[in-house]
Amino acid sequence: MTVRSITASVPAAVALYVAIMALIIYAAYTGAQGIGYNWQWYRVPQFFYEVDSNGFSWGDIPRGLVGTLVIAALSFVISIAMGGIIAGLRLSRLIVGRAFSNVFIELIRNLPLLVLLYLCYYVLGPIFGLDRFVASVLCLALYQSAPISEVFRAGVLAVARGQWEAAHTVGLNRYETYRFVILPQALRLMLPPLTGEAIHMIKNSAIVSVIAVVELTTIGRNIISDTYMSFEIWFTIAAVYMVVTVILSAFVSYLEKRLAVGRN
Repeated sequence: MTVRSITASVPAAVALYVAIMALIIYAAYTGAQGIGYNWQWYRVPQFFYEVDSNGFSWGDIPRGLVGTLVIAALSFVISIAMGGIIAGLRLSRLIVGRAFSNVFIELIRNLPLLVLLYLCYYVLGPIFGLDRFVASVLCLALYQSAPISEVFRAGVLAVARGQWEAAHTVGLNRYETYRFVILPQALRLMLPPLTGEAIHMIKNSAIVSVIAVVELTTIGRNIISDTYMSFEIWFTIAAVYMVVTVILSAFVSYLEKRLAVGRN
């Protein structure tokens, strides 16, 4: 897929998402009308910001969004490091390293995220003194490190074999070959799937609401418990997630374009 086609696919994806959301909202609205639901959209802005005698202040939803972004960012950075180590072990000549990486990837792949979260919080938490925030970051990093390691491995293996031979011919050792020849080329190949993993990380972070970590979904649940505005709040939370992921996709599409220009 070319950069132009990737860039063009972003508006199409947004249009599809908006169309699906419109259909869901219409179905929800029709169903709510049937049960006599009292819509209260006019109350939603107060959860974004407040203006009183003390001035302007952010509401609960922006604070929850910050919590989501912090958790996702920390987890993604750690998962990148872990994924790089796992991919390096799988690509190495060490039998033990390859065996460990294979077992790790298969274990994480076949373990539900919710079960992994409970293991990190209720099992590892008391043993190592992890609070719910650290346990959540560790859980998300572990869960996402497996697919990220496969992205790294696929990106490295996608570089033409001739590049390895050319690096060997000019006298580069294995470390120099990776640093100066393989990884710069593999990065362009890895960027689109890594973007997908980053988006998955943001969406998967909602699972930590089950252990009451303060983030966007937890805030939404708390607001609903206080106001009973189920439809309005969940649609608003979904829209916030959509805006964040679309902005991230658009930024990475721009970055891919810049990298392609630099390569040419």
